[in-house]
Amino acid sequence: MMLVTTKKMLNDAKNGGYAVGAFNAENAEMVWGIVHAAEELNAPVIIQTTSSTLKYFPPVYFVHMAKAAAESTGMPVALHLDHGANFELAEECIDSGYTSVMIDGSALPFEENIRVTQKVRDYADNFGIPVESELGKIGGKEDDTESGESQYTDPGQAAEFVNRTGISSLAVAIGTAHGIYAKKPVLDFNRTTLIKKTVSVPLVMHGASGLSDEALREGVEKGMNKINFATELRIAFTAAIKAHMAEHPNDFDPKKYLGPARIAVKELVKAKIQVCGSAGKA
Repeated sequence: MMLVTTKKMLNDAKNGGYAVGAFNAENAEMVWGIVHAAEELNAPVIIQTTSSTLKYFPPVYFVHMAKAAAESTGMPVALHLDHGANFELAEECIDSGYTSVMIDGSALPFEENIRVTQKVRDYADNFGIPVESELGKIGGKEDDTESGESQYTDPGQAAEFVNRTGISSLAVAIGTAHGIYAKKPVLDFNRTTLIKKTVSVPLVMHGASGLSDEALREGVEKGMNKINFATELRIAFTAAIKAHMAEHPNDFDPKKYLGPARIAVKELVKAKIQVCGSAGKA
């Protein structure tokens, strides 16, 4: 199957009461692990890359990797720009073949966030590409994305923001954070329910790495339709390499130590797909 957009995928999740897992990839091995997990569970899946990752490899590399992976499995796979830092990067990703983009203007004043989001959406509309944006601030640090304390999304502002920008999905701040949690987060899932009543688009949860399965399931129950995972995948990937090299310190063939790493990613992604409730939804 060719790469698909996230629009139908997430609207199906909204109507079906589940979430689609969105997984950040850094290399071909992680792309392989993500898509093969989806294939084994017959699930739709979203591959994501951050602005920082695209400084390491340009968007066109990930487009070709994701296309090859999607075509080899036959699963519905979308390729999404996560936390797009500016219009120019969103434009480059769309031109390269990404099938979904996020523009993150959450650190900007409300009107400026609307302006930059509208600009990306206007460009994306020319290609039928859906746009995700963020309102409120999701705390923590991941790659180039860094915020202080979370600033919860206001349900009333959410309605105005979605109506004026015409976005396809909305990332909301309910107390989650990027990176590793230093302490147990206080999550306001009731806010999710309120926001869901005011907007018609699917809602997105960022900062899911490290949350319990119970918390993730509650997020889905309260209305989250896309859940992002990044840090946990990196930890699993690196831990598998370290474990292999501890047992085989003289190995120098990358296939020897990257093979277990991609399997570790696949197994973690399978577990998250199950928690999101998207297994069997392809």
